[in-house]
Amino acid sequence: MRNYSKLTPEGVRDVLFDECRAHREAQRRLTAIFTRRGYREVITPGLEYYDVFSLPGAAIPQQEMYKSTDSGGRLLVFRPDSTLPIARMAAARLQGHRRPIRLYYSQSVYRTWPELSGRSHESSQMGVELLGAAGLRADLEVIGAAIEAIKAVAGDYRIELGHAGLFRHLVERLDLPPEAMEEIRATIEAKNYGALGGLLDPLGNSPEAQALRRLPRLFGGEEVLSEAESWELDGGAAQALGYLRTLYTALQELGLGQRLMVDLGLVQRNDYYTGVVFSGYVQGRGGPVLTGGRYDNLCGRFGPEMPAAGFAMDMDAAASLLEPHMFQNGAAQVLVHGEPGFEPKVQQELLKRTAAGQVCEGSVWDTIDEAMEYARAEGIPIVAIVGEETRTIDIMGGRV
Repeated sequence: MRNYSKLTPEGVRDVLFDECRAHREAQRRLTAIFTRRGYREVITPGLEYYDVFSLPGAAIPQQEMYKSTDSGGRLLVFRPDSTLPIARMAAARLQGHRRPIRLYYSQSVYRTWPELSGRSHESSQMGVELLGAAGLRADLEVIGAAIEAIKAVAGDYRIELGHAGLFRHLVERLDLPPEAMEEIRATIEAKNYGALGGLLDPLGNSPEAQALRRLPRLFGGEEVLSEAESWELDGGAAQALGYLRTLYTALQELGLGQRLMVDLGLVQRNDYYTGVVFSGYVQGRGGPVLTGGRYDNLCGRFGPEMPAAGFAMDMDAAASLLEPHMFQNGAAQVLVHGEPGFEPKVQQELLKRTAAGQVCEGSVWDTIDEAMEYARAEGIPIVAIVGEETRTIDIMGGRV
C-alpha cells in the first residue's frame, strides 16, 4: 500500500514563508476596513450538519461537499460555504439583536472540484454579511465595502454587476423543471453559447428564450442596460433591470468610471441569491477574487425572514497580489551570536533589538565562523557578537 505520510490530499497545499506573511497582511488590511465600517467578527464551526446545506432553494450539490459522521451517525460536512452557516447562526443566536446586524468573518471553506480544474479544495475567505437591511442604501453599503476591500490589495480592478432576479424571472416564465433551469444557468455562467443554443432551441422564440440567449453576450457599460430595456420585458424581469440601472447610476457617482461594468450573464452558482450580484476582478487573474450579492430569502430558511447581502474575498488571491512586491526584505537583519558562557545574554540582546523593531535571529552555532557562514548563506548583513562587550560585523563591508 502506498504511504501518503509526506503528501497533502488532492486540492490542498502547504503555505510557506512570504506567502503566509502576505496572507496575514491581506487579512490585517481587510480587518481594518471591516471594523472601521462597524462590522463585528464571527466564526462558524468548520463542521456543520449536512442539513444546513441541503435546504430547498439554497442547496449546495452534495457531490461538492466533504462529508463525515458524528458519534451518533449523523451526517456532517466540512463547511463548504460561509453564508449559509451565518444565516443559521443569525436565526439561532442573533434574533434579539437590533438590526441591521453587521458581521464579518475570516475562515476557510472546503469544496471538491473536478480534476484538472485548477481550483483549490480548501479556500481561505474573508467577507461581510449585512443582515436585516434591504434596498439601495444597503446594497451601496455592501458594494462600497467590497470596493474598499479590493482596493486594499490591488491597484487595477473592476466590479461587474448583475441581477439574479432577471435570470430567475425569465426561466420561471418558461415553466422549466429545476434540472433544466440549473443546466441553463451553468451554460450562461460559462458563456457556452453553443450549448445554450441547444438548450433553448426547443423552447421556441418567446421573448424570455430570446432574452436568455442574449444574456451571456451582454457585458459592458450603460449600453448593455439600454439593449436589455429594449426587449420590453414585464413583471419581475423589468423590475430587476430598472433596479440595476438605478444601482449602476448611483455607483457611477463614486467615480468608478470604466472600473464598473454590467454583466447580465452574471448568474451565481449559489441559488440563494435573489437580487443584485457582483464580482470583483483584478488585472492578471482570470477568475473573480471577490463575489457577493443579495439573498433576501435565505435567513427565512432557518427562522424569521430577514433581508441580507454580503460578499466574500478569496484570500489566496489577495495574498498573491501582495506577495511579489511587499515582502522582498523579509530576511533577518541581524544574527545575534554569543561567545561561550554568554549564551543567556544573547536573549537579552535579542529582546532589546526586536523591541526596537529589528528583525533578528539568535545564533544556534557553537563558533563564530559557523555563525558567519550561516549569515552569508542566508543574506543576513549584520552579525552581533555578544561577549564581555557586544560588537558587530558588517558581512557586506567586512567591518568590525
